[in-house]
Amino acid sequence: MTAQRRDSATLPHVSWDDPAKGTLSWQSLFSRGETATDSLTCGVATIRPGEHFAAHRHAQAEVYFGLEGRGIVVIDAQPHELSPGVALFIPGNAEHGIPEAHETLRWFYTFAADSFDDITYRFSAP
Repeated sequence: MTAQRRDSATLPHVSWDDPAKGTLSWQSLFSRGETATDSLTCGVATIRPGEHFAAHRHAQAEVYFGLEGRGIVVIDAQPHELSPGVALFIPGNAEHGIPEAHETLRWFYTFAADSFDDITYRFSAP
């Protein structure tokens, strides 16, 4: 394994536009299968005003680090503000989501997983 550098300006955006999941886009920075890396999967996610990221769970713990905008992330029924410079630790299997964005919100996310494909999202009933 060797050190790697990725420039988000050159990476494609992937998105969900599904009422059950939400409407958001992301760019994978490091994820086995896309990069010759292991142990961590990370990227940058964006949600726009009026969009949501439906409440969900996954086995892996996750960290959000705010890059742009302000928004509320609900973790196990508790609201937490995410804004530039703020980090949120989301325990494994904790229900979390963003009910509605009121402005563009961008955050860096990371999982302790080799690949994004290792993350099984379990969306909560509406």
